[in-house]
Amino acid sequence: MITIPVNGQAPRSRRAAVRAAQLREVRDSFRGEPWQAVYRRRLIRTDVAVVLATAVLAAWVRGLAVPQSVTPWVVLDQLILAVVLAAAWCCSLALGRAYDVRVFASGPAEYQRVFSASWKLVTPLALLALLLSWPGASWFLLVAVPTGIGLLLAGRWASRTWLHRQRRAGGCVTLVLAVGLRDQVERLVHELNERPSGYRVVGVCVPVTDDVRPGEEILGVPIVGDLRTAGTMATAVGADCVAVSGSDCVTADVVRRLGWELEPVGVDLMLTAELADVAGPRITVTPEQSVSLLHVDAPRFTGPRYVLKSVVDWIGAAVITLVLLPVLVVVAVAVKLTSPGKVLFRQDRVGRDGRTFRMLKFRSMREGADRETAVLAGPSDGAGVLFKLRDDPRVTPLGRVLRRCSLDELPQLFNVLAGQMSLVGPRPPLQAEVSKYEARMRRRLRVKPGITGLWQVAGRSSLSWEEAVRLDVYYAENWTLIGDFLILLRTAKAVVTGSGAY
Repeated sequence: MITIPVNGQAPRSRRAAVRAAQLREVRDSFRGEPWQAVYRRRLIRTDVAVVLATAVLAAWVRGLAVPQSVTPWVVLDQLILAVVLAAAWCCSLALGRAYDVRVFASGPAEYQRVFSASWKLVTPLALLALLLSWPGASWFLLVAVPTGIGLLLAGRWASRTWLHRQRRAGGCVTLVLAVGLRDQVERLVHELNERPSGYRVVGVCVPVTDDVRPGEEILGVPIVGDLRTAGTMATAVGADCVAVSGSDCVTADVVRRLGWELEPVGVDLMLTAELADVAGPRITVTPEQSVSLLHVDAPRFTGPRYVLKSVVDWIGAAVITLVLLPVLVVVAVAVKLTSPGKVLFRQDRVGRDGRTFRMLKFRSMREGADRETAVLAGPSDGAGVLFKLRDDPRVTPLGRVLRRCSLDELPQLFNVLAGQMSLVGPRPPLQAEVSKYEARMRRRLRVKPGITGLWQVAGRSSLSWEEAVRLDVYYAENWTLIGDFLILLRTAKAVVTGSGAY
């Protein structure tokens, strides 16, 4: 049974108590204000500055393009238009929940909301410009909207980078009291406290049926009470929210009463769903009179989204190929001059739905390296069925540089142009690897393999096999175009730093 002292707080270790106090101190270091309010104001100021600047830019470009229109009345008219449209843009962002604390630096959802709110502004503005014949509105649509969207997304990226730095230092986190059975809250503590996250569990409440010793902890987090004292304990440990995991003990009545207790003190209530690797867009809540139904859409691997992805892939690959054409030529010449053999290495890989294709890479090993059975039969540094050697004797001196910078992957742009690969997707496997796949692993074959993917930006060759497979399957079932764009940006960073490559 849980022992509750007279002050209502269960025993807990001094280390855990000090850590929770430190987190609260860093979290509230912004002149005594919650970090969420400070960060939201930072975003609003940045967004207002961006939309005003782009609106003025559109008016200035119109003045350059149509010099005869520059009169005092027209200038005043354009300034009024800039202010009105900037205000409408900011309102659209607010109505689109672009300042919701729950998406602050949490993934592509924040970028998606900024992008959607901005484009939803375009249609009514275009109609108003057509109906009112307001001079200069077309320039705003052509200049300010695309420029503003780019700058807004760049501003969010800069703010997220700052927020991530704060979180690595222990600040700007949401403190959580976890409620549920021991194994459930242990999983939650592991996911939130032992991985990069905007949440930190500072206390745990378990049912009275769990045998708890005084001062006991779960993964370093103290058990501070039971279900009956969860509301009181949330205030005692300074939690911003309570995360409840469902069980036989945590009934609807318990959750309802807990919500009533938390309402006066301003602590949020969250219900954790035991859904592994399911992204938010696939989840829909349907409220009924007595129950809320949580719908999980089945992943779809065909349809207009995939057509759009193929079009974006082809256009992106064509642009990147043209931009990097000098680099491709220089690398090809260097490979030819530094070692005997062909410039390109061709290898059969397994693509979408198990179809094989000939993947292209700049040759980074000596000629015939893929047929050296003595090396291939030896020990591997790769994870799972993936064969990798950290100090592979077959790699040429130039090949080590190419691999370090991922330049050997550039010819795969031609595989993308041929429709065999995508810019972003799971790693293209060998047939020998696929023959050892379990049913779960085969789900990564439902989409085209990619030049880069979650596996690369999350650690590349340093990942465990289980984690690499999980990321590939997660991508296959939950990808979005915004997510692809973010992966490409993170890939550029990984390539520059060379993290995880060998």
